[in-house]
Amino acid sequence: MPEIFEDYYKEIIGENGEINKIETYVPEHFNFAYDVMDRLAFEEPNGVAMVHKSADGERRVFTYGDIKGLTDKAANALKALGISRHDSVMLLLKRRYEFWISILALHKLGAVAIPTSHMVSAEDIRERFKVSGAKAVICVNTEHICKKVEEATSFDKNIVKIVVGDNYPGFENLEGLIKKSAANLVRITTDKNDDMLYYFTSGTSGAPKAVIHDFSYPIAHIYTAKNWHGITKGDLHLTVADSGWAKTAWGKLYGQWFLGAAIMVYDYEQFYASDLLKIISEEKVNTFCAPPTVYKYLILEKIKDYNLDNLRYVTTAGEPMPKEVSRKFIDQTGLIIREGFGQTETALQICTPVNSEQISGSIGRPSPLYKIALVDENNNCVPCGEEGEIVIISENGQKPIGIFKGYLGDDAQYEEVWRGGVYHTKDMAIGDQKGNYFFLGRNDDVIKSSGYRIGPSEVEDILMKHPAVFECAVTGFPSKNRGNVVKASIILKKGYEASTKLITELQDFVKKRAAIYKYPRIIKFVEELPRSSSGKISRAMIRKIDEENAG
Repeated sequence: MPEIFEDYYKEIIGENGEINKIETYVPEHFNFAYDVMDRLAFEEPNGVAMVHKSADGERRVFTYGDIKGLTDKAANALKALGISRHDSVMLLLKRRYEFWISILALHKLGAVAIPTSHMVSAEDIRERFKVSGAKAVICVNTEHICKKVEEATSFDKNIVKIVVGDNYPGFENLEGLIKKSAANLVRITTDKNDDMLYYFTSGTSGAPKAVIHDFSYPIAHIYTAKNWHGITKGDLHLTVADSGWAKTAWGKLYGQWFLGAAIMVYDYEQFYASDLLKIISEEKVNTFCAPPTVYKYLILEKIKDYNLDNLRYVTTAGEPMPKEVSRKFIDQTGLIIREGFGQTETALQICTPVNSEQISGSIGRPSPLYKIALVDENNNCVPCGEEGEIVIISENGQKPIGIFKGYLGDDAQYEEVWRGGVYHTKDMAIGDQKGNYFFLGRNDDVIKSSGYRIGPSEVEDILMKHPAVFECAVTGFPSKNRGNVVKASIILKKGYEASTKLITELQDFVKKRAAIYKYPRIIKFVEELPRSSSGKISRAMIRKIDEENAG
C-alpha cells in the first residue's frame, strides 16, 4: 500500500542517485487535517501520533484515533462559539498538547491559526489582534498569559477568549467545551489557496509582519521530514521549539505525520539539558532537531551517561552552528549534526540531506523543491567563492510550494521581496564549486568596516572555540572613522570572570585565526543576549541599543 505522502509528493532521481527534482500535487480542496490526519485515523486508529510529557512529569500518548476524536469535537466547540471559515484565531499555548488539537480543529473549520509565542507582551498581542482581525484567542493559564490577553483584548469585548488549564474569569474553558461538544463533524469545504496560518515575524526594522501561508503549505514539509530529519514510518521525532515558532510547523506537525511518524513533545517550564537527554533516552527518540543554543547546553552534560542507541539522526537550524559545538557533540555521541536553513516565509530551503556529507561550516545545498541562487545587488548570479544574497527563482511564473502568499495588509513589502519573479531572502551566503552554501548572516547583519565586509558568524565561530566563551553575538558598532567596528557581546562560562586581561586574550585569539580586520575591537561581557520571540539571538536589537546609547 502506498504511503499517504506519495499521493502528493514524487521525487525524480537522477543517474547519480540524487534527487534532481520534486513534483508535488495539491488537490483543489486539500486540507491536511482531513486528508492526512483523518485518513491516518481511519487506516491506523491505534497508531501512535504523539507522546506528550508535561512539565510535572505526566505522560500522555495520543493515537491517530484520539487526535481525530478530539479535533472533531474541538472544531464543533469553536463553531458553536461563532468561529467559521476565514476567521482567524490566536494560539498562545506554549507546548501544551491542546495546541495540536486546536490548530487541527481550526484547519478543519477552514479558519486561520495564529501561533504566537508566550513571550510576547500585552502590547504585542494587541497589535497582532488589530492587524489580523482575530475573532478569538486560545491561551494557557500560566505565566500571566491570561492577564496579558485580557489587557490586550480590552479594546474589543466581542473577542472570544478560551483558556487551557485552570479557569480564568471571563474565559471559556477548552476542556469543558470539548467534553460537551458533538462527536461528529461534517467536512467543511476549504480551498488550497485559502489562508491557513499567520506567523508574525520580526524583521531587522519596523513592526512584526504577518506571514501568510495557505493550505498547500504542509506538503512542502514532506521533504523536510523525509530527507533532512531522516524520518521513516513509525519513528518518534523530537524537535525543540515553542508552538509559537514556525519551526513547530517544520518539525512537530506536518511533515512528520505525513511520513506516519509520531511526535515527541516535551512541555518544560524551564529548560534543563539533562531532562532533555533523559527523555531522548527513555522514550527512545529516533530523530532529533534543535537550535544551536540547545546543543551548546547538551555538550556541557555527560552525554555518554545516557543511552542514545535509538537516535539515528540529529539536525539544526535557526542560527549558524558553531564548529566547536558540532565537534564536541560528535566526539560525545558519534552523531553528525546536519544543518539546514529556511525562513518563516518558506519551508526548508537549504540543508545537508540524510546520507550526505556535512561540510564543516556549511548550511548544505539547495532543496530540490526550489531553484535557488546567490545574486548581487543587480540580481546577477555571483561566481563561486563570492558572497551573494540567497534568492528563490519562480519557474513558469508560479509561486513555489511552501513559499508564503503575502504579508497581511502590507502588499508593498511583499512586492519588495518578490521582484521580477524572484524572492529575496535578504540573507547572505557564499557558495563553493560543489554547490555547498556557507551562511554569512542577514544583509543588515553583515558588518561593513573600513571597506571590508565581515560576516558575523565567522567571528562568532572563532570566539566559540575559546574555553571562556559560552555564547556570543558579533555586530557592527558605529565608528566615525571606519563606518563600523566589530563588537562582540559575550556570555562567559561558569568559572570565568570579566577582565581587561580576558578582553585582550580574546582579541588576540581571533587575530591569530582570522584576518586582522575581523577581530572585535569592542568586547562586552553580558549575562544574556537579546532574543526574538522565536528564540534567535537578535543582532538587530543589539545594534539598536548601541545606536541609541551612541546618540
